[in-house]
Amino acid sequence: MRPPSDTEIAAAGDRIAAYIHRTPVMETRELVPGRTVALKLENTQVTGSFKARGAFNTLLSADVPAAGVVAASGGNHGAAVAHAARKLGHRATIFVPEMAGPSKIALIRATGADLRVVPGEYANAAAEAQAFEAETGAMQVHPYDAPATLAGQGTLLREWEAQGLAADTVVIAVGGGGLIGGSLAWLDGRRKVVAVEPERAPSLHAALKAGAPVDVEVGGIAANALGARRIGELCFGLAQRHHVASLLVTDAAIAEAQARLWQVCRQWVEPAGATALAALMSGVYQPEEDEAVAILVCGANPAPGPFD
Repeated sequence: MRPPSDTEIAAAGDRIAAYIHRTPVMETRELVPGRTVALKLENTQVTGSFKARGAFNTLLSADVPAAGVVAASGGNHGAAVAHAARKLGHRATIFVPEMAGPSKIALIRATGADLRVVPGEYANAAAEAQAFEAETGAMQVHPYDAPATLAGQGTLLREWEAQGLAADTVVIAVGGGGLIGGSLAWLDGRRKVVAVEPERAPSLHAALKAGAPVDVEVGGIAANALGARRIGELCFGLAQRHHVASLLVTDAAIAEAQARLWQVCRQWVEPAGATALAALMSGVYQPEEDEAVAILVCGANPAPGPFD
């Protein structure tokens, strides 16, 4: 299994263009005093996260069986797969852990997918999805460690560059590694990429320290989006190749960044969507004085949601 090429990411961008939003960008000097920060508002994407890119690319580039698709998810991936399946006329069965929370569960249920809520954490939902795949022949749509997923997520940086991204450095939150993996595959070293993880969900950080992907304990306020127990192999290889370090931020710093995005930019995002910004606001990442920094705001499905 290898990461996608820039040609494959470009093809994915053309393939999914009719099904996703071209999400807006903005600049502000109000989030971090004395510094202009560029934002890519992927929280405004279809179903509220970048996951729609990978989901549509996977389904559009595969022969989906009559049994449809199956996915395990902390919430955002499941919503994206369920939405893509409905748009493309496929059956979808989605397994989510109880910790996904009411907002994400309601979002998936609204697509009409066959939703299965599993006790415990994401690993339990993943096991149930694998069993369902073996029993029915449904096609598994992996949330982060598959070339088609990374190619879809890589379209985000391709799109941002087409919108005039001028940053030296792009700061990206990491869960299982699909988003940062796709971004690294597209950028191929042209810009510095900074990985940010919650202290209580450090899958990439632990893997880089160990020299290989390892299991970690996960928890905290961003666990239902960034709580992968093990970083994806594709992401890990790309992070090693491009010498990406993972910075860790506290739950308190994430919550502060989440509030600040609302107060300053009127962007109401989930904790995962504010995690990259938390590194800059808290000083965990300290750019050079003349370093142009861009923040990827990746998800907009908080619990409770604004109308819960």
